[in-house]
Amino acid sequence: MSIHNKELLTQFSKYQRVGVFVDVQNMFYSAKHISNAKLNFEKLMEKAVRGRQLIRAICYIIDTPDIDQTNFTDMLKNNGYEIKCKALRQRSDGTAKGDWDMGIAIDAISLCDKLDIIVMVSGDGDFADLVKHLKSRGVLVEAISFIGSTNDDLINSVDVHIPIENDLLIKKRKTRNYKKR
Repeated sequence: MSIHNKELLTQFSKYQRVGVFVDVQNMFYSAKHISNAKLNFEKLMEKAVRGRQLIRAICYIIDTPDIDQTNFTDMLKNNGYEIKCKALRQRSDGTAKGDWDMGIAIDAISLCDKLDIIVMVSGDGDFADLVKHLKSRGVLVEAISFIGSTNDDLINSVDVHIPIENDLLIKKRKTRNYKKR
């Protein structure tokens, strides 16, 4: 079920305990490729929590050696997110691998008894089985993601899917070229 209606957004109790799990790489690349923008993590937190009781919000990041992410991680911490970081692994064939799917799943299962609602911020269809398991444990599961990069299995498995729209994006400003006279 997708949310486009404000009534559905406010049907939850302010006493419900919420956990937010953000697949940062999935969101970064989706925002960049679909909207040529960046995700506004402050507004994302507001949309994920929606006045309910936040228990944990965790961002899962891949540490790439040639990119300094200090400013980014500081911004996340200032907006109430915990950071979990994992090094990008270089394979012997020269390719690299870095994902947090298992870590996110383990954390969500470990915390589900302390939560009423889990918000998955990812479009990764690999989480569909996790969602089914969490729901079997009595947890409501929501997903926040880009429609254009969200697997149908994930959308169909969650209780509520909230599409990322312009209100959650930071678009690059267009610069004007002025001719000198």
